[in-house]
Amino acid sequence: MGAVIGTLLVVLFALPAGNPPSLEHGYQLMYGLDFSSAERELLEWQSEHPGNPLGPMSRAANLLFAELDRAGILQAQFFVDDASFTSRKPAAPDPLLRRRFDATLADAEAQARARLGRNPHDRNALFALAMVHGLRADYAALIDGRNMAALSYTRQAATLAHTLLDEDPNYVDAYLATGIAEYIVGNLVAPVRWLLRLAGYGGDKARGIQQLELVAERGRLLGPFARILLAIAYLREHRGEEARRLLIGLNRDFPSNPLFAREIQRLDGRGD
Repeated sequence: MGAVIGTLLVVLFALPAGNPPSLEHGYQLMYGLDFSSAERELLEWQSEHPGNPLGPMSRAANLLFAELDRAGILQAQFFVDDASFTSRKPAAPDPLLRRRFDATLADAEAQARARLGRNPHDRNALFALAMVHGLRADYAALIDGRNMAALSYTRQAATLAHTLLDEDPNYVDAYLATGIAEYIVGNLVAPVRWLLRLAGYGGDKARGIQQLELVAERGRLLGPFARILLAIAYLREHRGEEARRLLIGLNRDFPSNPLFAREIQRLDGRGD
C-alpha cells in the first residue's frame, strides 16, 4: 500500500501545474473583450511582480478598453468619418470605472517614476510611463471629448517613447506611441498642422503608418491594437482591401470579439 501511495504522489506532483499568469495572455483576453478574465490575469501577474509598473499600467488599459466597449466607441467606422467623430457627444463615463482607471494609472506612474529614480534607463518603466500618458490621451479624447488635452498627453507619450527607443530600438511596442503621434498630427489639415508644428508638435502621416505597421508585425503586447489602428488608418486612406485583410486576421485571432466580423460586413456592404 505504501508503495502505491508513493507512486500516486509522484504522479500527482509530476502533473503540470497551471500556466503562470502572463501579460501576453492578459492582453489577449482584453482584445477578446473578456475584461473580467483579463483583470484577474493581470492582477495575478501584478501580485507576482510587485513594483513593476507594467502590471497596473496594463490593468488600466483593460479598464479603458472595457469603457470604450461599453460606450460603443471601439467600432472602426466611428473613426473613419470625420463628421461623425467631431460632432459626437462625449460618452457618459462610468464614475466607478473612472475612479479605478485614475487610481490604477496613478499607481503605475508612481511605480514607473520610482524605478526611473533608481535607474533612468529602466526600459519597462519608460514604456509604462509612456503608456500612462497614452491611456490618459485616449480617455480625454474618446470619453471626455477634450481633444487639446489629449494631444498634450499624446506628445508626452511620444517623447517618452522616443527616449526608450534611443535606449533600445528593439522595444517595438514603444513605436505605437510615436506612430499615433505622427499619424494624428500628420493627418490634420495643413493650417492646423502648421500651427501645431510651431508649438512643437511634429507629424508625418506616412511615417506614423509605417511605425504602426512595425508594431502590428512584431509587437509583444500591442500588436493587435496596432492592427486595429492600422485598419482604421487604411480605411481613412481608402485602402479598403488592406483594412479588410487586417480585420479578417483579427477576427480569426479573437473570435469572441464580434466587432471585427461586424466591420468586415460593413466594409463588404460599402464596397470600397
